[in-house]
Amino acid sequence: MTRHYDVIVVGSGIAGLSFALKVASSGRRVALITKKTSADSNTNYAQGGICCVTGKDDDFESHVRDTLAAGDGLCDEAVTRAIVSAAPERIAELVAWGVEFSRKGDGSWDLGMEGGHTRRRILHAKDMTGKVIESALVASVAASANIEVFEHEVAIDVITRSRLPGSTLGPDDADNAVLGLYALDTRTGRVETFRSPVVLLATGGVGQVYRFTTNPDIATGDGIAMAYRAGATISNLEFVQFHPTALYTLDGERALISEAVRGEGAVLRDLSGRAFMADYHPQADLAPRDVVARAIDSEMKKSGAPHVWLDITGRPEEELSKRFPHIFETCLRRGVNMAHDMIPVVPAAHYLCGGVRTSLAGETGIPGLYACGEVACTGLHGANRLASNSLLEAVVVSHNASLSVGEYLASRTEPLDDVPDWVDGDVSDSDERVILSHNRDELRSTMWDYVGIVRTARRLRRAKTRIGTISREIDEYYWNFKVEPALLELRNLAQVADLIVECAMQRRESRGLHCLLDHPGHGETKYSTLVRRTFQPGAKGGNSL
Repeated sequence: MTRHYDVIVVGSGIAGLSFALKVASSGRRVALITKKTSADSNTNYAQGGICCVTGKDDDFESHVRDTLAAGDGLCDEAVTRAIVSAAPERIAELVAWGVEFSRKGDGSWDLGMEGGHTRRRILHAKDMTGKVIESALVASVAASANIEVFEHEVAIDVITRSRLPGSTLGPDDADNAVLGLYALDTRTGRVETFRSPVVLLATGGVGQVYRFTTNPDIATGDGIAMAYRAGATISNLEFVQFHPTALYTLDGERALISEAVRGEGAVLRDLSGRAFMADYHPQADLAPRDVVARAIDSEMKKSGAPHVWLDITGRPEEELSKRFPHIFETCLRRGVNMAHDMIPVVPAAHYLCGGVRTSLAGETGIPGLYACGEVACTGLHGANRLASNSLLEAVVVSHNASLSVGEYLASRTEPLDDVPDWVDGDVSDSDERVILSHNRDELRSTMWDYVGIVRTARRLRRAKTRIGTISREIDEYYWNFKVEPALLELRNLAQVADLIVECAMQRRESRGLHCLLDHPGHGETKYSTLVRRTFQPGAKGGNSL
């Protein structure tokens, strides 16, 4: 079945939803594809908030300086200034869409403080900021007559002219443009063809490539893998941010304990009760996330402890339950009362600072292919994301992308090429699904053990070898059996894992989130690691392109 739209959006987080609303408001027909429900996204799990200079003691220059410092010399300063200065207008837009940020009794913003910041500038909705933003945007999307939401559809691959059977175009040709994408309807098992001159990837992060992560199950790197297969440039994937404080549990669940808890005075302690962060950074417990995560990792390895403590005891229970209602209840269900008990915490994979290389307008270099949010790399985050800059980047870049898409569609004069329907070829239903679960477990363990918080060149080489073996098995499975969600996600995870290792092997220094024991100091500044697929025009048919 072929569906026709002006614009296709893949992903239903803050980037995808806000972009869809803006494009639809200009009269364009939008298909919004999400592999679960429209409320399932990394945005929905964001606790801390969104940065914006609003306080009397704050200014854009201070926000820029904090971002550049956290990024460890690799932030694009022009991009940083543009995003920071655009914040007030985008915040006003969120409020107009129905987002209610927390306020003080006098009606002013109740600004939060987080690691790496020198001022209070975090707008939040208690500790459920992402959920509040997501709910408001989902309601606005539901009310739009020009947006059609396709839930439980897994995007498979972007279709471009260069990838059509018989094409003589290469990925760099000016005439190589987006034609649409294929998506699997998980309820019917059918692969549908979506035709459109524009595809925006807003698929979020890659947390599920690691054994322990704060990300939801849907964070399998789909957008990065699809963009790479389409020929887009991928950049800086070595910079994976491990959130320093995920709740430690024996069953492996890693609930996020927001950085805002430390912003409100919580202190990290080893199992003996000693506060240790002053040994690692002048800002102690408010140091940037990469510093805190490595400090916790170091303390755990030195002592053999399974976790460290996060201590905010002594604060009134009523105050904590009001400021952090979700975290308070999550801990309480685990037998921890934040007001009286220290919280056991460990690092977990949290946010990807690299991604599909884009401009400030989300442009990838392939005509009609855009990327926004965590899937993209604009240069804002550099080697380490400053807390709560991600939601801001998402709304600013998605706004710019909506303007760029409007210009792109207005400039098109030729009709859209025909797109072939999906062809299964000589494939069958799988009777070997154990391969999927086994390879997924092995892949995630390999990444956690060898490409985690601290790396070595030897560990990276081992990871490259093991991921290569897993990828070959997945590729063989892919071409011999009908596609299913678990297979598509594993295919993308393996692709992204390989790209992370490739980027990490390119950077022979320790900087930001990339800690390489073989090269402990800063080397010659390498602004970006870059990876791009090379392939022949007229790619293989059958299962995908």
